[in-house]
Amino acid sequence: MLTSRIVAIGVMPWIVGASNVALSQPYPAKPIRMVTGEPGGMGDFTARSLAQLMTNALGQQVIVENRGSAGGVAAGAMVARALPDGYTLLSYGSAIWNAPLLQDGVPYDPVRDFAPITIAVSTPNMVVVHPSLAVKSISELIAVAKARPGQFSYASGITGASSHLAAELFNAMAKVDIVRIPYKGNGPALTAISAGEVQVSFANAAAALPHVRAARLRALAVTSAQPSALVPELPTVAASGLPDYVSVSIIGVFAPAKTPSALVALLNREIVRGLRKAETKDRLFAAGAEVVASSPDEFAFAIKSEMIKLGAIAKKIRIVAD
Repeated sequence: MLTSRIVAIGVMPWIVGASNVALSQPYPAKPIRMVTGEPGGMGDFTARSLAQLMTNALGQQVIVENRGSAGGVAAGAMVARALPDGYTLLSYGSAIWNAPLLQDGVPYDPVRDFAPITIAVSTPNMVVVHPSLAVKSISELIAVAKARPGQFSYASGITGASSHLAAELFNAMAKVDIVRIPYKGNGPALTAISAGEVQVSFANAAAALPHVRAARLRALAVTSAQPSALVPELPTVAASGLPDYVSVSIIGVFAPAKTPSALVALLNREIVRGLRKAETKDRLFAAGAEVVASSPDEFAFAIKSEMIKLGAIAKKIRIVAD
């Protein structure tokens, strides 16, 4: 039984020695706090889905706590300071590890201060254009942008949002100059491009899809490495004009650094098991996310790789946080 397995892990003496926190009780012996960003949106939906499956698996309530702030700094700082006892976890996307690259004074180190548990889900962006822009492929978009540098603009959310970073990666790799017009979120950005205020956006695929189906926008490609089941009819950016381009939004689960490795392994096992259930996959897919359910090592590698990639872009284009 799951309970007996967790009890055995909780009382092993060598685990107690791995942390300053004494695990004298079976884990979990009390509710678990799952910290995430602002209410609403994919991050909040994912956190609440994770909380429900963990509650079912662990037999203790997992409570979602919203700590909204631009760049995820408030949520990250709270969890980085928490006891490494498995009772405070973080569910967040790339803003957590990108924040120190985009702004000064971030009170945590994304590699040193967290223990990655799993990549829960990924969401591709979709390259969309206003119908007035006469391009139907990534190759055509690149050609037009090169012919008229600085004359086209793209809508993005806040600095560090996936719609921003995906577009700047495109600018850098395609050697074009599509000018950024920032908005306060994905919704306002999609409203702006649908109204023709800007010509291009690297929008969240699920959010952009209704606008595409209503012919308010034209979709060119998805930003993932492989075609996405969310929009299987679309090619990838890499396959349609810009080789090696990949930019996806991932949401993962972290514990504070120095959380005992056995607790990290237990949490990974139970979260992954819940994510791989058909009903969980279906619920997240309907909201626009694809389940990943990675190992801790795979998550750690993804974080470091993204930080290296963004670091090069940030240095080149001198990103400054809003």
